[in-house]
Amino acid sequence: MNISEVSGKFGLTPDTLRYYEKIGLIPPVNRTAGGVRAYSEHDLNWIDFVMCMRNAGLSIEVLQNYLKLFEQGDSSLQERKEILIEQRQVLAEKIRALQDTVERLDHKIEGYNGQLLEAEHELQNKMVKK
Repeated sequence: MNISEVSGKFGLTPDTLRYYEKIGLIPPVNRTAGGVRAYSEHDLNWIDFVMCMRNAGLSIEVLQNYLKLFEQGDSSLQERKEILIEQRQVLAEKIRALQDTVERLDHKIEGYNGQLLEAEHELQNKMVKK
C-alpha cells in the first residue's frame, strides 16, 4: 500500500505517517525503486498498534522506547511487558476517574429531573387554579 492508501485506511494524514516513521514510532518503511513508501502488512500492524496505544494515552516517548526495545529482540521481552503493565495501570485509573465523573453527572442530572418535575407540578397547579 502507498501512503495515501494507508492514510485513508487509518484516518491519519500522510504527514503524520511520515512523522511517526521519522521519530521512530514505526519502523522504517521500505520504498519502491522510485522512492515511494510501500507499506507492508508488518508496517500496517505497527501503525495499528501505535494508534491503539496512543488512544490509550501512551506518550510518544513511551512508544519510542517500546519500539527500541522491540528491535532488541527477545532480550527485552520482560521490559516491554513491564511497560505495557504500567501503562495498563495508568489507563485503568483514568477509566476509574472517568466512571466517577459519569456517576457524578448522573447524580446531577437526576437532581435536575427532580427539579423539573417539581416545576411542572407547580405550573399544573397554577393552571388548575385559574
